[in-house]
Amino acid sequence: MAPRPPSHLSLAVVLALTAAIGPFSLDAYLPAFPAMAESLGVSISDVSLSVSVYIFTMSIGQLIGGPLSDQLGRQKIMFSGLILYSVASLLIWQSEQLESLLAFRALQAFAAGWTLVSVPALVRDRVQGVEAARLFSLIGLIMVVAPGIAPTVGGLLLSLGGWSFIFLFLALYALLVIPLLKLVAFKKTGAAPKGAPGPKVNILRRYAQVLATRQALPFLFWQAASFSVLMIFVTHASFVYQTHFGANEHTFGLLFGANVIVMLIANLTNRSLLERFGSRRILRGATCIQATAIVVLILASVFDAGLYVFLPAMMVSIGMVGAIAPNIQATFIEYFGVNSGTAAALLGASQFGIAGIVSALSSRLPTSVTAVVLAMAACSAVCLCMLVLSLRQERAAV
Repeated sequence: MAPRPPSHLSLAVVLALTAAIGPFSLDAYLPAFPAMAESLGVSISDVSLSVSVYIFTMSIGQLIGGPLSDQLGRQKIMFSGLILYSVASLLIWQSEQLESLLAFRALQAFAAGWTLVSVPALVRDRVQGVEAARLFSLIGLIMVVAPGIAPTVGGLLLSLGGWSFIFLFLALYALLVIPLLKLVAFKKTGAAPKGAPGPKVNILRRYAQVLATRQALPFLFWQAASFSVLMIFVTHASFVYQTHFGANEHTFGLLFGANVIVMLIANLTNRSLLERFGSRRILRGATCIQATAIVVLILASVFDAGLYVFLPAMMVSIGMVGAIAPNIQATFIEYFGVNSGTAAALLGASQFGIAGIVSALSSRLPTSVTAVVLAMAACSAVCLCMLVLSLRQERAAV
């Protein structure tokens, strides 16, 4: 008798642990920015450039890894990415100059792109429609813990062995994910696996086929703009909370992790509402709530309302990503029964590539909380424009 396929829960847990490499790579070392700047002999702004390098280079890795996963199979691409990610993390662990750190950070991001791009494709290989949205939401529910605990874990590693220990931890984490994926996501069953090596098709042709699906395109920019809201905050979180509001390393971890509370609530609410309202309606509602919270942030920063007003508004602004991201993924990937890996690559690349550019540009903003919040508001406005565009396309299709 052939082995039974993995349950949705076990698959979601393993894929979430794999996808958690993303937030751990971005958030675990945030409390170490001051220590890294001192150790490398540079400014905190120079160290923050590593965030933009990571996001932008990850998008390139996804653009290449997605079509290759359609052609060569998910397993080869994911495992190759994890091994290369681990090697790059060990090289960062030994870095003593900013230039080498940024170079190895780019290599780490490229490898992470190969790994992460196959996660949504694996979901599409197995389920569709509301079931896909549920699985994405379950992955998000488990994964939402990662950005909450990552700064705390990073702060603990920083106190134990310095900032380089954080990257040693990332190297070991990536290696531990490989056997879990082998046992669950790539467990052999009697059925022929979807996402196995496919026909050899030119990479550019695959992307042309995906881009020809016009109804899906607004969700690319919607995801990128929503993620840019998050990444602007991540890039400037140390300045906002540690410099502007005067929080220490441990308090920073708590303030940063407070966003997880609303992300968790948004994700749980999303799962309970999916059957009744569907992904699209929930997505629109969450986007409007995010935009409203950012308006409150603008008022709080302009009138210097203090942390007790600023923090809840920021929690809602960032927390709504817990409902926005899984519903965009489920809605977008549903358009692609074929080339799902390429479609996932384009979604991830637009998300991380555009957000990386926005994040890099935001590092040149005036050093004020108001400037940071206004940049977040501009990205939220793009989300609202994509909301309107998707509605028009739906009405025109009727």
